[in-house]
Amino acid sequence: MVGLTAVPASAVYVPPTAAATLVTANPADNTPHAQNGSMRAFAQIGDIVYAGGSFTGVKAAGASSWSAANNLIAYNINTGAIQTGFAPVLDGAVQTLAVSPDSKLIVGGSFGTVNGVARKNLVELDPGSGATVASWAGRGDGGTVRRAIVQGNNLYIAGAFHWVNGTQHSLLARLNATTGAIDTTFQIDASGARPYPNSSELVWGLAVAPDGKTVVAVGNFTTVNGNARNQVVMIDTSTGTPTVANWVTDRYVAACASDAFPFYARDVDFSDDGSFFVIVADGASGDAYCDATARWETADRGTNVKATWVAYTGRDSVTSLEVADGVVYVAGHFRWQNNANGVDAKGDGGVDRYGVAALDQQNGRPIAWNPTRSPGDALPADGVSWGAIVWELWKGPNGLFLGQDSDGLGNEYHGRLGYFPDSGGRAIGVLDAPKTATGYLYLGTSTGTVKKVAYTGTGLGTPATSSQPQLTGAKAAFALSNKLVWAKADSSTSSGSVLNISVFSAGAAGAPWVGSGYNSWFPAASLTGAFYLAGRLYYTTSTDNALFYRYLTPDGYIVGDTAYTLPTSGIDWHTVRGLTWVSGKIVYGSTGGSLRTVGFDPAAATAVVGANSTQLAASSTAATWNNPTLFFATS
Repeated sequence: MVGLTAVPASAVYVPPTAAATLVTANPADNTPHAQNGSMRAFAQIGDIVYAGGSFTGVKAAGASSWSAANNLIAYNINTGAIQTGFAPVLDGAVQTLAVSPDSKLIVGGSFGTVNGVARKNLVELDPGSGATVASWAGRGDGGTVRRAIVQGNNLYIAGAFHWVNGTQHSLLARLNATTGAIDTTFQIDASGARPYPNSSELVWGLAVAPDGKTVVAVGNFTTVNGNARNQVVMIDTSTGTPTVANWVTDRYVAACASDAFPFYARDVDFSDDGSFFVIVADGASGDAYCDATARWETADRGTNVKATWVAYTGRDSVTSLEVADGVVYVAGHFRWQNNANGVDAKGDGGVDRYGVAALDQQNGRPIAWNPTRSPGDALPADGVSWGAIVWELWKGPNGLFLGQDSDGLGNEYHGRLGYFPDSGGRAIGVLDAPKTATGYLYLGTSTGTVKKVAYTGTGLGTPATSSQPQLTGAKAAFALSNKLVWAKADSSTSSGSVLNISVFSAGAAGAPWVGSGYNSWFPAASLTGAFYLAGRLYYTTSTDNALFYRYLTPDGYIVGDTAYTLPTSGIDWHTVRGLTWVSGKIVYGSTGGSLRTVGFDPAAATAVVGANSTQLAASSTAATWNNPTLFFATS
C-alpha cells in the first residue's frame, strides 16, 4: 500500500464523533493593520479588542497613512475603529493578554517601564485609558512573561522568569487575578534548558483546563520540581496544593534539528470540555513529534503516555493553535497537512494548507477550510508576504484572531493581524456509519446492479436484484451518513483509482462526484473491502493478511497519509471480499463466497477474534458473497 504503515497511534482509545462549528474562511475587512514587527496576543472586553505585540505603527483598514503606536492597541470589533483614548506606553514587546475578573486588562511581556514608570514584564491596565492600575500587586520582576491565563480568580503565568512579586518562582507561577497577589500554594518550578546550542530555559506555551483541575505547560525545560519532564509537564491543580502529575511521554525528548530548535514544543490548548489537549511543534525533522500536531487525552496517566493521533506537515513548522467549537485550528510556517510521506515536499496524502488549517478533532486530518496566509496580489510595496511565525491563534467571543509576522491572510492584505468571524462560518454535523442494528446489505454482482438483502443482525432475507446504474465499475464501498463512498478504477489518476461520493437515498445511489482531488495517490480500487467508523477507514487488500485503517475526515473526504494495522487473530484477511460494519460487528464475505460476522472492538487489545466468528450464509446461486462492493444501509 502507498504510505506509511504503523501500529496504531492509540491502541486503547477512539475519540467519539462530535459536531463542530467552523469560523468563516474570509477574514474581516475592517480589522486594522500593524505596520511592522509582529502581533502576538489578543483579548476582548465587550466590543473592544486589545492586540499586543512588537510594532511601531498602526492604521485603520482603508487608511493611507500610519499612526505611531507601540506594542499595544485597542479597536472596536464591529467597526475596526482604533481607540485613540487607549494610549498606554510600554517600552518593550507585549507577549500575552488576559482579562481580570473585574474586567481590567492584564499585560505580560518583555518590557521594563509602563507609562513612564518602572514596571517589569507584568502589569494591569485600565481598559479605557491604558493607565496603570497601581493597586494591582503583580510584578514580573524576574524575566519575560510569555503567557497569562485567567481561570476563575487564578492568574497563571509562564515565561522566562525566576522571580514574581519578589518571591522565587521558576518559569511558572499563580497569582490572585483580582489583586495580583502571589499564590504561595502554587510552587511548581521548571528548570534545566535542553542541552543544545542557543538553549535557555523557559515556558513558551500554557493551557488550563476549563474546570481548572489540570494545567499543561510546554517549553525549554527538563526538570519540574525534581521530576524529569522534557518540554511538557502536566500539573494537577484539583487539590489545595498543586503537584506534578504522573504524566510522561518520550515524544518530545529526542532532538529535532537541535542547532536551530533547541526546543520544539511550541503551544498547547485544551478542548472546550477539557477531555483532551493538543500540542504543536516546530523543529524540522527527527525521531520525535517534530513539525507536528498531536492530540492527548487529559485523563491519561503513566510514564509512557501515547498520543491519540499525530499529524505531520512534512518538515514545516507549526507554531500556534487554538482548539475551539470542536475544531483544532493550527498555524505556522507550513505548506501542507496530512503530509507524513513528504520531506520538505508534498508527499502521498499531502493536502495544500498554506500557513493556517483546521483539523478534525477526531483524527487530525484537515477539514474543508483553507483561507491561507497568502496576501494574493494585494500586498503593498512595504509588506511581507510570508513570515516564519504565527505567534497567536485565539478564539474570542465571536471569532478567531490570528497574530503573525507577515501581512497576508485569505488572499488579502492584513497587516500582522486578522480576524475570522463566526458569522459566515458553518456547522459540521455528526457524520458516521449507520448505527441501526437492522437494515439492508448491498452486494455487488455485475455492472450497474447489486443484490439487496434484508439484515436483522443475525439473519438474512431473500436476495433481490437492485438496479444501481450510478455504481458502474464500483469496487469497495461504504456508507457514511447519507452518502455512499465507493472506489472505482480510473487510469487518469496516479494511483489508477478514485473515491467517488454518491448521495444514497431510498435504496438508490445518486450521480457520483470525486470526493477529493487530494486522494488521487490512494489506490482505493485495490481494496477488497472497506467500512467507515468514527473517523477511520478500515479496509483489507488481497496481498496482506491484515485489517488496516487510515484516518478519514467526512468534511472533505481526505484519506489519511498513514496506514495502521489493527491487532486481530484467527482471520485470513487477504481472503476477505467485501467488508462492512453493523452494530458492533464486522460482516464480511470471502473468496469462497460465504458471509460471516464477528465482533469488532477497535479499542481492545485484540480488535477482532476470529474464533468467535459465525457464518451468516453459505455461497449459493442466490448470492455469492465474494465481491468487494458490500455495504450496509438503512434503506
